[in-house]
Amino acid sequence: MACLQPNAKGQGCAHDSTNFTTVTTTTNPPPRPACLSPNVTMSTDLDQSTHLNEIFKQKGILRTQVRKALKFMDPSLRSQEDNAIQSIVLEAPWFKSSRSLCAYISCTSLREVDTSKLLTEILRNPAKDGCAQTGKKLYVPRVEDKNSHMRMLNISSMDDLIANSMNILEPAPEDHVGNVREDVMQANVPVDLFLLPGLTFDKSGRRLGRGGGYYDTFLRKYQELARERNWKDPLFVGLSYSLQIMDEGVIPVTLHDVLVDALVTPSGVIPISPSAIERM
Repeated sequence: MACLQPNAKGQGCAHDSTNFTTVTTTTNPPPRPACLSPNVTMSTDLDQSTHLNEIFKQKGILRTQVRKALKFMDPSLRSQEDNAIQSIVLEAPWFKSSRSLCAYISCTSLREVDTSKLLTEILRNPAKDGCAQTGKKLYVPRVEDKNSHMRMLNISSMDDLIANSMNILEPAPEDHVGNVREDVMQANVPVDLFLLPGLTFDKSGRRLGRGGGYYDTFLRKYQELARERNWKDPLFVGLSYSLQIMDEGVIPVTLHDVLVDALVTPSGVIPISPSAIERM
């Protein structure tokens, strides 16, 4: 999402946000004494709670480190890497062949990889009258509340965007003539590609957002929709500065965190999942 003011806060921004055997026997084991069951359950719950708290603590520490590094990133290097990343995407066969995609509108104050050139190219030849064959159909994020509820709505021009209460650009729910914008979850055709922001990524596909959970919640819902409709899974592609790339397994995750299929860095594309290796 794009911020209108360099000092706009990231609060409420959809960019705030992330899998890990059965033994059978011929005889039944003796039943567990009833008096022990509550204590065992309580101990398990406490262990899980402690584990999750430790993960959240580790994520917080990592977020602080990456934010600091991004804050002191040289502006000329940032611009150079922005241009390199966008050029790589624009020239990629998997981007050129995509017909329906979701992308974020970069926010300067959040120090996200710029997407302005990507959006301009996509909107230069948008799909007409719902026909994706004549161009690309673009959906961008709109935050609905503070409970990780985000939608992706179709736009055909940057003029379709308005500033929300946090001075973050997002699509108005209706177009200029009052028609309700198409929600990607209601679309009749599948999305080919998601271009995703993140605070940091690692080489195993783990993504760390900003703590709000907007993208992880939305991506899980879209994965469920694709399975229900027997659609091919879209590619989840993270855009990342060089300093945002961590070694494999560095980012702590929970079962609710969604992995990316590939990364685009200034140095090139890093395919991670089998699907990305096959398609990219």
